[in-house]
Amino acid sequence: MKAAGLSEVPEQTALVAVAAFPKGTLAMRVREKLAGVFADEPFASAFGVRGAPGLSPGMLALVTVLQFAENLTDRQAAGMVVRAIDWKYALGFELTDPGFDFTVLAKFRARLVEHSMERLVFDRLLEHCRQEELITAGGKQRTDSTHVISAVRDLNRLEPAGESVRAALEALAAAAPTWLGQAMPVAELELRYEARVDSWRLPSSKTKRDRLAEVYGQDALALLHAVQAPDAPVWLREIEAVRLLRRIFMQTYYVHTDVRGREVVRKRETEVDGVPPGHLRLASPYDRDARWSAKGDELFWCGYKVHLTETCDDNSGGAPVGTQVRTPNLITDVTTTVATAPDVTATAGIQQRLTERQVKPGEHYLDSGYPSADLVTAAAREGIAVITPLLADHSHQARAAEGFDKSAFRIDWTTRQVRCPERCTSTGWYPAQQHGRDAIVIEFARPDCGACPSHDKCTTAARGNRMLTLRPREPHETVTAARAEQKTDTWQAKYALRAGVEGTINQALDVTGLRRARYRGLPKTSLQHAFSAAATNVTRLNAYWTASQQVPHSRTRTRRLSRLAYRLTA
Repeated sequence: MKAAGLSEVPEQTALVAVAAFPKGTLAMRVREKLAGVFADEPFASAFGVRGAPGLSPGMLALVTVLQFAENLTDRQAAGMVVRAIDWKYALGFELTDPGFDFTVLAKFRARLVEHSMERLVFDRLLEHCRQEELITAGGKQRTDSTHVISAVRDLNRLEPAGESVRAALEALAAAAPTWLGQAMPVAELELRYEARVDSWRLPSSKTKRDRLAEVYGQDALALLHAVQAPDAPVWLREIEAVRLLRRIFMQTYYVHTDVRGREVVRKRETEVDGVPPGHLRLASPYDRDARWSAKGDELFWCGYKVHLTETCDDNSGGAPVGTQVRTPNLITDVTTTVATAPDVTATAGIQQRLTERQVKPGEHYLDSGYPSADLVTAAAREGIAVITPLLADHSHQARAAEGFDKSAFRIDWTTRQVRCPERCTSTGWYPAQQHGRDAIVIEFARPDCGACPSHDKCTTAARGNRMLTLRPREPHETVTAARAEQKTDTWQAKYALRAGVEGTINQALDVTGLRRARYRGLPKTSLQHAFSAAATNVTRLNAYWTASQQVPHSRTRTRRLSRLAYRLTA
């Protein structure tokens, strides 16, 4: 790689582009205002220093951002480089430049993933916006997530068992055809696995389906035994399709030995043999990171989850004097996780990255899936006020709205005692660990609880006495104060600001095709989402630049209905 950056715009290209688009286009404004973001130097570690000169990585990054901004395929993006005048202007190409082959874009993305540069362009754009004071620390930001459908077909539990065998056979036929022809009955397997498993209808009879599952299991076991044989090349075991076949076989089948010492393969029964939990269970032999997940009773999908964080300050900082242009809401963080990961697992990472990039919010608006007592407390220590509805007390007293829940007890943290509403004092204070977190177990004496007139309202435990589980003092007081505040009208009106992030998610879905993964695997899907976020920011910056250049004018035209109403009232 020769670090040259974007080429100067040729004079002829500039003349034709300005003549064709006197008001400019998104691609032309990106070139004029963001050329520094697409420098070559940050990509240097991903490219060699010897050999023939390659294409500029900064130029390829700009093409990729424009590609996502218009939701184009690789072939369409390469075609735009050849025929779109404004793209040639943005890239600094001559009008006669033939461009490059569309496969270059896939190789460029693979190189970025290989060197962990999925977020490089997004982070550089974010830093540029921070330096231009379009994003500042200490403001308001909001986060939400949405589901992403994987780039593989949805398969039921039986289909992956057969398709994994087919995928492994295809990979071995390409990597070690001679060995496969000697180790396995290729002619028989070719008849069974020539077509994709989902290209034909499964038997309607349960007996026939069970028999088909047994055949898939026997073939998989035979292939795995052949790969693990002492005379088989060791490197066969490291082929990705073979490794996934092993995992799918283990999650689908149970192998035992009968009275004659023979291995018997049968399909796992959930109630008898158990199955792996959802976050470990593979959904396809072609995407090891895609998982089945659900949200509520109606949404089920196989794929991933993406979290978007954006600014939401209501101000007009940075706008030219005399205009009413607001600073655009820009995406400050994008995170992709497996579909089974709860939202709460992403909160700390999001806030840490915002802090590292010097755009830490003063107020962070989240829905109820993101916070926990520990996260809210830790964020407050870092100067981040988490505006979010904390989940209510789940005890049966609180759910029934009768009896004594935790809020009815008075806690003396100094003497380590708790007093109940009937003025009895606890007799036990036991620090403990529950689910990996610090907790305090409070116990009241059985004689006190047995003689209490409110015993039935307080506890239904068979042991007869009331016990409470509390968090340590700081998170307990934080949660108690937050639950009390979120019931007020003032807090509800303030929290309404969070709903605006839904519009950002919809824009990313409509503009960049965020809903469906273009590529397979979590790293490449993360790269897609990082470029989608960068493209969304570029789209919003373009609207901001365009609005800033417009001259306010009075409205001189009226609607026909308005003119009719005026004549009737005259």
